[in-house]
This record gives sequence, structure tokens and C-alpha cells, in this order.
Amino acid sequence: MAQTFTKEELKQYDGQDGRKAYVAIDGTVYDLTDVPAWQGGKHHGQMAGNDLSEVIKKAPHQKSVLAKLPVVGTLTD
Repeated sequence: MAQTFTKEELKQYDGQDGRKAYVAIDGTVYDLTDVPAWQGGKHHGQMAGNDLSEVIKKAPHQKSVLAKLPVVGTLTD
């Protein structure tokens, strides 16, 4: 079942110390926990637990990778 997350709640999912690694993109929260490139909640200087909507626009893959990721919920303001 999909959850809603505030930005404060999302910060708890930082991929550190065994916690899940979630990021928000355009209001959708994705689970990156099992993505090898996101081990430890970090990827190319970015940290899990954040809204990366602006950052992903500058990534070489842009949003093409999102279709492969599990959706866990939505981000609220």
C-alpha cells in the first residue's frame, strides 16, 4: 500500500545503517534500497532521503531509470 511522506519523514529513509533508501521525484517516492549504485544511500554525491526532482534533470539517464524502480508512495508538501 502506498504511503504519503513529508520531506521530514522522507529524510528517515537515507539508506544508512540498514535503513531503506528512498528518493522523491516529481512527487513520487521510489525505493532505491536494492539498486547497487545506491549502496549506503549515496550515488554520485546525492543522498537518499531527499527530493531529487531537480537533480535528476541533470543526470545523464534523466528519468529513464524510474520505470525500473518500485514506487512506495507520494511526497506531500
